[in-house]
Amino acid sequence: MDKRIVTTDKIAPAGGPFSPAVEIDGWLYLSGQVGQDPATGRLVEGDITRQAEQLLKNVEAVLSAGGRTFSNVIQVRVFLADMGDFQAMNAVYTCYFQKPYPARTTVAVKALPLGAAMEMDLIAR
Repeated sequence: MDKRIVTTDKIAPAGGPFSPAVEIDGWLYLSGQVGQDPATGRLVEGDITRQAEQLLKNVEAVLSAGGRTFSNVIQVRVFLADMGDFQAMNAVYTCYFQKPYPARTTVAVKALPLGAAMEMDLIAR
């Protein structure tokens, strides 16, 4: 089993003991991303729309570092601090993901790192 760590300087450094992504046997597993500004490491200011936009830019940077694009994504898991943000998150999501959409799960959680409104992890091939 060949395991390759995928990272990029286009996102904020990991805030814990994990890699931005791991590639194994052609599969790319992305760790959860939040809307961190790569320059400051802080969560971007603003509502769910602003955080979702930054989060997906971060995801795009990791996918690119792994030689993938959004069209290679198979599964997405979305974690929302407030399910009332579901429609606003979807509006940004559909700017990055096109039909046919990947499989997806969206759940509400009590809290997220840095007080984020959302977090997302993905699997791509």
